[in-house]
Amino acid sequence: MHIPDGYLSPASAGVLYGLVIPFWYTATRKLKQAFSSRMIPLMALLSAFCFVIEMINIPLPGGTTGHAVGSSLAAIVLGPWPAVLCVSIALTIQALLFGDGGITTLGANCLNMAVVQVFVSYYLYSIISNNSTSPKTKGLAAGIAGFVGINCAAFLTGLELGLQPALAHSPNGTPLYAPYGLSIAIPAMIMGHLIAGIAEFVVTASGVDYLNRSAPDLLQTALSENQHKPLPAMWNRLRVLWLVIAILMILTPLGLLAPGTAWGEWGTDQLKGHGLGFVPEGLQKMEGIWKAIFHGYSFPGLGENMGYISSAVLGVLVIILVFWILTHLGRKAVEQD
Repeated sequence: MHIPDGYLSPASAGVLYGLVIPFWYTATRKLKQAFSSRMIPLMALLSAFCFVIEMINIPLPGGTTGHAVGSSLAAIVLGPWPAVLCVSIALTIQALLFGDGGITTLGANCLNMAVVQVFVSYYLYSIISNNSTSPKTKGLAAGIAGFVGINCAAFLTGLELGLQPALAHSPNGTPLYAPYGLSIAIPAMIMGHLIAGIAEFVVTASGVDYLNRSAPDLLQTALSENQHKPLPAMWNRLRVLWLVIAILMILTPLGLLAPGTAWGEWGTDQLKGHGLGFVPEGLQKMEGIWKAIFHGYSFPGLGENMGYISSAVLGVLVIILVFWILTHLGRKAVEQD
């Protein structure tokens, strides 16, 4: 679901930025409450988790790949507004440093995965769990919410891509950007994510089940209990969960075993082999508009596997730095009040 540059027309990309900016603005305004409740360390953890879990691709029918997103777990643990920020930060770092998703399409990608999936998962979980105290019920509710949430995001992605041939084409009708219409784009995205949704189900259900059993006060319903705990104590409490992130970073090369490319994320060279008979003109012009330093999660001088692991480590370190800066800014804001 990481739409690359060139797959959306500038007008479409602009409209989708316009739709997501109010969510970014509102989420940022609500950060003050997150600071006072000492939520920032948990936001950093879940942002890092989203970053890493999205690197582990799984094979899908038709020679494409997919992955869990982690947005649903972030939404359920943090609540929707902090989750909007932590998922958006992960997606932004992916795009800027690693070229996973475009710069012009970052608004669309954040709308799909950091807004739609977050809010759908959060409210569906709230409805299904219905304030249940049973860890099993909460885990199942979380899994269902994750499955539905990622498929809603996939549907919206298919809609955005599938509308492009109708919205932007040459005088003879040749698509200028994403080449496949709604009848292909939406089924392709949904069919793939019915399978990737199983991974999201497992990730979300197991994450919520673990926290309910081992650290229920870290969940959103009990975050107020942490309000007066010093920030270092909160970072220390998450050490075991950071160990899980470290293990996942080491395992990221498993994503390289999945052959093919995610649907709708092909480069122009790959599109030439699709039998279309053309490569969209606008896509060719916008492809590569941003040169990511570590494009494709690769490091100069390192092999594919070590490059992937190094990219995971770098991405997580950048996320920690971002939230460390936010922590200090938040402390100053609280002190001023």
